[in-house]
Amino acid sequence: MIEASSELKPQQCSNLADSISVLNDDDTSALLQQLDPQWQLDPSQKTISFSYTFKNYYQTIAFVNIIAQIAHQQDHHPDLLVSYNRCTVTYSTHSVGGLSINDFICAAKINAAQNL
Repeated sequence: MIEASSELKPQQCSNLADSISVLNDDDTSALLQQLDPQWQLDPSQKTISFSYTFKNYYQTIAFVNIIAQIAHQQDHHPDLLVSYNRCTVTYSTHSVGGLSINDFICAAKINAAQNL
């Protein structure tokens, strides 16, 4: 069981390599409550995503670069769909076949960076 009361943003991603690391429904729900309410859990409960909107392409790409820095630091990479004024960020931990704590840690870091 994940400690749902611990703050996500200061945590660091860890190496996960087996299905034991997949979050159960209760853990997923508790962690999702710690993120911006616009993060969406897909119906299969294997991904979380958020579509950010911006005023122009420059702001969108600047945000993508922030995400790239977080992904590099955490060694945990999202799927990105980028257009002129929108960036959809989707997290899933492919090595465990679903959601892990790493997805929520990175989502929290992106939320914090976006609010700067």
